[in-house]
Amino acid sequence: MWDSTFDETLRSYLPFLPAEEALTAETPLREYGLDSLATVELLSVLEQSYNVRFEDEALNLETFENPGRLWSTLAGLQPTS
Repeated sequence: MWDSTFDETLRSYLPFLPAEEALTAETPLREYGLDSLATVELLSVLEQSYNVRFEDEALNLETFENPGRLWSTLAGLQPTS
């Protein structure tokens, strides 16, 4: 599962997700308010927070479909320790 930074960051871009509702791997991000402008902003914040750079092939609607996919993509960009 993802860390608290990811959870808090993502929630801040989902205006229609109630605070008491769980953010699951399958939560449909667009249905909860992630529009194209918010996606660009979220991408920038995630790159800064995790010190990564999303590759061009990751910049598609599928990557931002749900938290599970987005976290998987983000985790794949992070160096292994």
